[in-house]
Amino acid sequence: MSKTYRLGIIGFAHMHVNGLIDSFAALSNVEWVACADTHPVVPSISKEPSTRKANLKRAQEHTGVLKVYEDYQQMLEQETCDIIIFCPENARHGEVTEAIATSGAHMLTEKPMAASLSEALRMVRAVDAAGVSLMINWPITWSPAIRKMKSLIDDGIVGDVWEVKWRNGASMGPLAYGQQITDAEKGAEWWHQSAPGGGALLDYCCYGACLSRWFIGEPAVSAFGLKANLTSHYGDADDNAIITVRFPKALTILEGTWTTWHAGVPTGPIVYGTQGTLIASRKVINDRPTPVVEVYTSRGHGVAEPDQIIEGDALPEGRTTLAEEFIHHLETGNPLHPTLDMHFNLEAMAILDAGIRSASSGRMELVNDTTWCIG
Repeated sequence: MSKTYRLGIIGFAHMHVNGLIDSFAALSNVEWVACADTHPVVPSISKEPSTRKANLKRAQEHTGVLKVYEDYQQMLEQETCDIIIFCPENARHGEVTEAIATSGAHMLTEKPMAASLSEALRMVRAVDAAGVSLMINWPITWSPAIRKMKSLIDDGIVGDVWEVKWRNGASMGPLAYGQQITDAEKGAEWWHQSAPGGGALLDYCCYGACLSRWFIGEPAVSAFGLKANLTSHYGDADDNAIITVRFPKALTILEGTWTTWHAGVPTGPIVYGTQGTLIASRKVINDRPTPVVEVYTSRGHGVAEPDQIIEGDALPEGRTTLAEEFIHHLETGNPLHPTLDMHFNLEAMAILDAGIRSASSGRMELVNDTTWCIG
């Protein structure tokens, strides 16, 4: 990597922006140009870690992104960037993508791709028209156990996949990691507001949509969604959600939660096949916690020891971080990891979109076909 890449940042709404920034900051050939936040409809009032004010301050003081614009459009007009990291509210991904594409910069954002399929389609059209690249990052992409699970599925170790189960979520919400943040402060953050794309469905069911589409290997057909605000009444967004998805030859159950005190049982992902079961987990191997896949190929039910415990796949040399993967893609033209590709993410977004529509209509909804626009 001989070229120096000029990087900008737009949007500090999502705390995962910090991880994206750190990944690039670890490289020696990066120059930070400028940053700008989007302006929320409801002003953020908290400065606790992971809130947007804290995320912006961290970029300035920890990373050294010293030039800050009040308006991201002005930043794009006055600065030249090779790559822009953007993490605004989910519902603004389309708007920001179009603006970045017009500037000619490549870009990456954090999951989910958008708040709706229509927004995701805006993103793809803008990127394709500008001839730039867009990567949607998923923390699960970098999990050795998840990668091994996919390779085991492809090898046919459990036969044909007929069900995928996913359940996950921040135990008490995205802003509750040991912080002293009040309910009023939480309610002012976009996470707990429906309009900007907050809620547990988009935040956590998205992982299940991505994984089930990747594991099963074909587009989904229909979905039924439920969502509820059970204990987070300081906002109007859902804090629990479930989407059941019908594939041509399989089913998936996707659960997202912000209110589970303790999961109690393995939450997966769990893959059920015609000849066995796979569970992603962690085991202590050689005195260190290690991502593994538990393989069950003997018949039975209830508590049992796995028939095999297989360590996760090592990441490719030189592509062990999201920054290395993206720059490798830009410099070689090689495809991104499938889960990071924007066209693949359209299909994951179509599953989420059907679940959202179903939660509103109370009916099962068809998953829209996106294959017509996948290049």
